Amino acid sequence: MNRSVQNSLLIVAAFIAVTATILYTMGQPLICKCGYVKLWHGVVISSENSQHLSDWYTPSHIIHGILFFGLFTLFLRKTDINVRLVLSLIVECAWEILENTDMIINRYRESTISLDYFGDSVINSSADILAMVVGFFLASRLPVWASVAIVIVFEATTTYLIRDGLTLNILMLVWPLEAVKTWQGG
Repeated sequence: MNRSVQNSLLIVAAFIAVTATILYTMGQPLICKCGYVKLWHGVVISSENSQHLSDWYTPSHIIHGILFFGLFTLFLRKTDINVRLVLSLIVECAWEILENTDMIINRYRESTISLDYFGDSVINSSADILAMVVGFFLASRLPVWASVAIVIVFEATTTYLIRDGLTLNILMLVWPLEAVKTWQGG
């Protein structure tokens, strides 16, 4: 394994460890309160959503990584990839922490169909960060058209299957629309 890859892995591990520690001290459970960890949990409207390793919101974190890579490459083209990775991790980890504050949890519960949402488990947030890293490195290796295709396919798939996705999640968090909330509720 080359030195750059080792450095990337150490950086990712450090950010996940710090974020996990912060989330745990904020009172987030390490794993699902159900007492076990699943690789996949596919029921959106359930108390186990955002509690296991992956769920329907995992693609949105992969999209984060693709978007962060694109953004930081656009503005910091000559900067080392690990610097762009660190900047992406700062944004992603800050979001994972903010997302698990009472302010954001209550906002989700008020303006979306996520009535049973009480925040993410530490293991889910850690897996979300890893999903962002996967998206970041996919974007670093793939042609731009392929990254754009992944974003479109993931957004279209989650919008079709669960009536949610990154775009709708942002919309409903920032500017909730009753019509969208009604549509999401089925």
